[in-house]
Amino acid sequence: MPRRVPRRVTVASDGPLLVEGPVEVVMEDGTVVTSDRFCVALCTCRRTLRPPFCDTSHRRRKRD
Repeated sequence: MPRRVPRRVTVASDGPLLVEGPVEVVMEDGTVVTSDRFCVALCTCRRTLRPPFCDTSHRRRKRD
């Protein structure tokens, strides 16, 4: 049996969860979303337009 290497998850208080990829995410409705990127940002604020992935919608944009 191959040795399992744990995935690293980085938690930031004001941002997404950063997960070393590739990853499979099981959504609430049971669908599976995959990403083969080396690092995946998972949204924690639910403002994203691309769930479960972060699209930086949590950032406040200042007007000039």
